[in-house]
Amino acid sequence: MDVRVINEMVQQQSAFVDNLTAEVGKVIVGQKAMVERILIGLLAGGHVLLEGVPGLAKTLTVKTLADSLAMRFQRIQFTPDLLPADIVGTVIYNQNRGEFVSKKGPIFANLVLADEINRAPAKVQSALLEAMQERQVTVGDETHSLPDPFLVMATQNPIEHEGTYALPEAQLDRFMLMVKVGYPSKEDERSIMDRMTTGTTVRAAAVATPRQIAEARSVLSQIYIDEKIRDYIVNIVHATRDPKAYGLAELADFIEYGASPRASIYLNLAARAHAFLRRRGYVTPEDIKAIGVDVLRHRVILTYEAEAEEMTSEQVVRKLFEHIEVP
Repeated sequence: MDVRVINEMVQQQSAFVDNLTAEVGKVIVGQKAMVERILIGLLAGGHVLLEGVPGLAKTLTVKTLADSLAMRFQRIQFTPDLLPADIVGTVIYNQNRGEFVSKKGPIFANLVLADEINRAPAKVQSALLEAMQERQVTVGDETHSLPDPFLVMATQNPIEHEGTYALPEAQLDRFMLMVKVGYPSKEDERSIMDRMTTGTTVRAAAVATPRQIAEARSVLSQIYIDEKIRDYIVNIVHATRDPKAYGLAELADFIEYGASPRASIYLNLAARAHAFLRRRGYVTPEDIKAIGVDVLRHRVILTYEAEAEEMTSEQVVRKLFEHIEVP
């Protein structure tokens, strides 16, 4: 298809994005990067992990987005005593009908917020894993499909390790994006303080629908990615596995495991969504760079030497982007 035709389609289908961000902005001050990353996850059909200290409006942002999209929202507070049945549901005996029936859990929503995901034990994580990967859950003997769109937003607190369980690599890999949420600017914080101390609560109105998201997704798959940019994506991901081959021998001692093929797929999809939000029907290297760190930072596993040198996976990924030739 001609790029100009795709451009026109993108212009039409992305019209709702401005209304959506304006509506979210009525409730959320600043945090534009976080809102955009959640939208990218929603458009590309990928789950998002938000990492930041408490009080940065992570939960409020996801709830506000669900309100403005007229989507079903569920928040699950992860705790050490949580059971898989508390998430996916269970089978109960109905005395009137004399049979066992499935009682669905809170996972059956469009936007599911897994709050403080690293506080729950492994068996709960694995129950969530099936839902995230297969978009279905098993309750008793029955398998139930999850609603569409379905998106898991998880939050984790990076500073408090008391009573937390590190997320397994297999689960981290299921998240399309890992977003680091920072503190607001001084001006934003003043606005937050003024807004939150007036005694009035503002709620976002529904300005878009799940159907518009579904239509936007169908356009997303047609956004043009040049062969050279596809090669660039694969080069970036391969460099996380074999940095020596790309002239980055100094990083070889720091990387234990590189990114999986899922990284290439997610980088492609997230770059398309990023281009869509910029009203473009084609992907540029800047889209890859803008979203690349969020796609790769949780997929590059570092060695003990890297930790001893106080090197982070984010620094490693940034070095790769600086070094690898841009098409």
